[in-house]
Amino acid sequence: MLFTPWTPLILLAFGLSIWAQFRVKGTFSRFSQVPVSTGVTGHEAARRMLDDNGLYNIPIEPIPGQLSDHYDPIAKTVRLSEAVYYGNSMSSVSVACHEVGHAIQDKVRYPMLVARHRMFPVVNFASGIAPLLFIGGFLFKFSGLILLGIILFSAAVLFQVITLPVEFNASARARDNMVALGFIRNDEEGFAAKVLNAAALTYVAAAIMSILQLLEYIWIFNRSDD
Repeated sequence: MLFTPWTPLILLAFGLSIWAQFRVKGTFSRFSQVPVSTGVTGHEAARRMLDDNGLYNIPIEPIPGQLSDHYDPIAKTVRLSEAVYYGNSMSSVSVACHEVGHAIQDKVRYPMLVARHRMFPVVNFASGIAPLLFIGGFLFKFSGLILLGIILFSAAVLFQVITLPVEFNASARARDNMVALGFIRNDEEGFAAKVLNAAALTYVAAAIMSILQLLEYIWIFNRSDD
């Protein structure tokens, strides 16, 4: 492994990422034991929130897995893990409403979501080939390959950065609707915030690590020119 001045920071960011993943699982598990006062399930909350925002044709499907919840912008479908779909806990309702938040973003053409969707095919290709170009350029001392790898990896980093406002905005929409539609009481909003903030932390950690890796690649490229 090549050690650079950025390596300690990258290792710290990696540790933060692992901690964030454990935290989101722990927070979800903790608030899975806290039922919402209204007794509404994740599916019921998601359906009402969709309908209230005019998204009557968006279906909601239960899927296996833990924290596998997502909104599919291609199929125009909200998919909720079984624990979220059938559960009536603070975790279930918060996660369900967050995913509906993405569906609302899709409806209103939220700029950051549109940008992320358009970037996805390029980023999917770039994130796979960039490390190979970088390694090849380093092994064969060909700075052109390193530079190309940096350019492609930059697209992946930009994708990670754009993801942050998308996720925070979906969580804000979830919190607003959970209270406005009466899924939770005002004094329960803090519990929902803890669930949603824990999930957001994983995206923050991933973005930080990607940015640091990009800076490391740039540092190596500059050293190769020297």
